[in-house]
Amino acid sequence: MREILSDVFTWSRLSEPHGYDFNGYLVRAATGNVCIDPVEPEAEDLAELARIGVASIVLTNRNHVRASNAVRAATGARVLIHPGDAAYARGQGAEIDGEIHGGQRVGPLVVVAAAGKSPGEVALHWPERRILVVGDAVIGNPPGHCSLLREKVMDDPAALRASVEALLALDFDVLLTGDGAPILRDAHDRLDELVATFPAR
Repeated sequence: MREILSDVFTWSRLSEPHGYDFNGYLVRAATGNVCIDPVEPEAEDLAELARIGVASIVLTNRNHVRASNAVRAATGARVLIHPGDAAYARGQGAEIDGEIHGGQRVGPLVVVAAAGKSPGEVALHWPERRILVVGDAVIGNPPGHCSLLREKVMDDPAALRASVEALLALDFDVLLTGDGAPILRDAHDRLDELVATFPAR
């Protein structure tokens, strides 16, 4: 686990089928530490998460159950997901403790609805730090750029494109991606470039 920004930590697992990393994050804040989409941690990283402390684990979508149960067991954190994706996540074995909705705060992060890949997809915005965290709404591939997953894995591609375009209304410079390489500066410009490639509605 490494600190990529002040009070923002990450650890990764290479997804060989995809050819890029899957990432978990820990945001440390006085309002409560938040773990986001945790991938399987090494033993020492799990111990470090327990040492630092985690109040909440946020799953940004139904496919990012990942190692949430292990982090929950080690830290006592509550696992939160949007109700639109909760049943599927439980079907994948996730232990879910509560719901999140657009506009709600979890620690320092504001939940932003980003439906399309799945009905309960969310992003997380830290307005004071100009940081945006995404799960499957956008991926960081190729490194330094934004892209979308293949349409065949999306429930509603048009809705996802609309959700991604709406993210441009937020003030952010950093984009922390659950899949692929995070973008640590000028991320709003990179997302704008992606949205410019979308077909006209």
